[in-house]
Amino acid sequence: MKINAVLFDFDGTLADTLPICFYSFQKVFNKYDHRDLSVQEIISMFGPSETGIIQQNLKSKDRINEAMEDYYFYYENEHKNFVSKNHEVDELIHRLHSKGIKTGIVTGKARRSYEISIKHLFSKDLFKVSITGDDVVDPKPHPEGILKAMNALGCSPAETLFVGDSNADIEAGKRANVQTVGVNWLKNSHGSEFLIKPDYVYAHIHDFVKKLFVDDGAII
Repeated sequence: MKINAVLFDFDGTLADTLPICFYSFQKVFNKYDHRDLSVQEIISMFGPSETGIIQQNLKSKDRINEAMEDYYFYYENEHKNFVSKNHEVDELIHRLHSKGIKTGIVTGKARRSYEISIKHLFSKDLFKVSITGDDVVDPKPHPEGILKAMNALGCSPAETLFVGDSNADIEAGKRANVQTVGVNWLKNSHGSEFLIKPDYVYAHIHDFVKKLFVDDGAII
């Protein structure tokens, strides 16, 4: 069956936003807990949205609301210094649109930080649906977000691709019964080794574009 929808993870897949996430978490945990966290320590906390990460891991429980506001302050104000637009990603999304392929986002980010990054990097109308960490009960690798996105787009698993850079992304896609694409094409991703084998793996965006639009526009 022809693919009619391509769903994407966000951080590390469509946007090289992990550095601003790391920076903002490091600032918050240093300020409130006097802890200097390494990147690997922060990655080990990933799963829930940044709200959940701070709620679950900050020791200063009485200051969680303050810490969250500071996180978003750092994220917003330093975004342009850490994250640049990726023109290959932009071209990919526009090419999908030109072929009538629906696009959507399924991310563990909270809605607030997602909207900040979208404002800086993309036109809002590029994505037909966006499911954030605030919109699900169970984060990836649970398939809830992918299933919600497919339902919103009116697409079946057989006609949907899910593209992500982490093992949680690939597992979520497998559990949703969609075809999965593992990528490590941005400078900062969750890593190049997939413990759960995706249906396709790409290290370069142009190779993915070539595969998508082979045979005079036919999709995989």
